Amino acid sequence: MTAAVEMAELWRGPIRESVHLGHAVVCGPGGDIVESWGDPGLVVLPRSSVKMIQALPMLESGAAAAAGLGPEQLALACASHNGAAIHVDRVRAWLADLGLGDDDLRCGWHMPRDEDEARRLTCTDCAHEQVYNNCSGKHAGFLTLTRHLGAGPEYIAVDHPVQKAVKAAWEEVTGEATLGHGIDGCSAPNFAGTLHGMARAMAFFAGASDTGDARSRAAVALRQAMVAWPELVAGEGRACTELMRAMDGRVALKTGAEAFFIAIIPERKLGVALKIIDGGTRGAESAIASILVRLGVLDPEHPAARQFRAPVLRNCRGIEAAHIRPGAAFS
Repeated sequence: MTAAVEMAELWRGPIRESVHLGHAVVCGPGGDIVESWGDPGLVVLPRSSVKMIQALPMLESGAAAAAGLGPEQLALACASHNGAAIHVDRVRAWLADLGLGDDDLRCGWHMPRDEDEARRLTCTDCAHEQVYNNCSGKHAGFLTLTRHLGAGPEYIAVDHPVQKAVKAAWEEVTGEATLGHGIDGCSAPNFAGTLHGMARAMAFFAGASDTGDARSRAAVALRQAMVAWPELVAGEGRACTELMRAMDGRVALKTGAEAFFIAIIPERKLGVALKIIDGGTRGAESAIASILVRLGVLDPEHPAARQFRAPVLRNCRGIEAAHIRPGAAFS
């Protein structure tokens, strides 16, 4: 196993206080490795970075078309959203159009990341609706496929037809047999594979054509929805949203828990997969921004690039106390 490399550093004054180590792979057409850092064979759980793959069966099966889904719903199917009104209102409407409600979701509830909605829920007796879960769009997608298949309500079970379809899609686009699975924060199975396999899958999304087969057309629809609606994929101030805006829709980005990140770069038919081994989000955000700069698709001087690649950290009095900088891997 190749050792992890230094991808981001935190400096406080003249002292390097912390280092984020990680692994990353860039794949080109056909899934060949173009560039890598660390161990391409690292076994990973991609967490929410896999949502585009999880959404493929919904489109390939005809379920999305039958339900009349548009780009906004497809973006939400790929989202780890903030739980702002723009997210939860759309998920509620999607469920209502299916003839379903919040109780049909199996993702569970958590306080939204959006400050306005969190404040409103804290100060009222509102029910703990699952639509506030950051994965509620993905689960609305699972329910869309469940209804289309006429399958049972427990769509998160690993042996449910929905998850069997997700596993098949995962294995086909990664080019690997599944290496087991874990249970994600939203209760759905999260299938394991190698970092190279995940980058290969993202290269498939990058190279997909809307004149291709059903899977290729589905991949194009999902990546285009993400870049058309970056605010639905994450939310204001989030790396996915702000960096996609900074690249003018040329690149689709998706984070995952425990410091996973992917990038889909259609103009170069490249796919990127990244894992920071300590699970630190700030390290993953800096590293993915560094890779995008290295690949020539992100301007290092863009405010969003500076915000996530090399942010200044201020203390409670607003004084500059530390800063992140790219690690030795990108020097």
